[in-house]
Amino acid sequence: MEIFRYSAVETDYLAERDPVLGRAIRRIGPIERRVTPDLFEALAESIVGQQISGKAAETVWRRLNALTGGVTPQSIVQATVEALRGCGLSLRKVGYLQEAARVALEGRLDEKELAAMSDREVVDRLTTLPGVGVWTAEMLMIFSMQRPDVVSFGDLAIRRGVMRLYGLESLSRREFETYRSRWSPYGTVASFYLWAVAHEPDGMSPVEK
Repeated sequence: MEIFRYSAVETDYLAERDPVLGRAIRRIGPIERRVTPDLFEALAESIVGQQISGKAAETVWRRLNALTGGVTPQSIVQATVEALRGCGLSLRKVGYLQEAARVALEGRLDEKELAAMSDREVVDRLTTLPGVGVWTAEMLMIFSMQRPDVVSFGDLAIRRGVMRLYGLESLSRREFETYRSRWSPYGTVASFYLWAVAHEPDGMSPVEK
């Protein structure tokens, strides 16, 4: 299993810039998050998992790998619609996967080209694909491309983590961007800790943290 690599460089910077987040980092300790460096594989897995439970997604993904012998653009375009549907995919998701495979084979998901783009440009490129919205693009930037400064306003758990951490009852986009600017250029590591805070037991006030 490959994980997102970070070190004390990122956490020390975040703690210095934001002592409240720094206390959470010390309390929670190191976080390991799995990454899928192959962008098409990560994209396909994301499409498979849309609007179904994690357990169901694992089952469908396992069947898809068994059918294709490994999920690649070539293996997806070579599979029939009926075979893909037989893995438990909806017709819409089959279409998303097939279009993503065609785009990849045409060279429009070239990882070297994407690596030279800004985060905004990557989001703009990925969201041209059917079934890929801003949130999905941002998650791909974190969990496949391993970009260092991604904090998703569209992620409910991220927003919940910010509100819990700072004792807020609401969070506007403008307020969110103020916090986000503190964490740059290591926003992705901040995201890991915000997710962790969002899932901590209730009853932990900002003071107790």
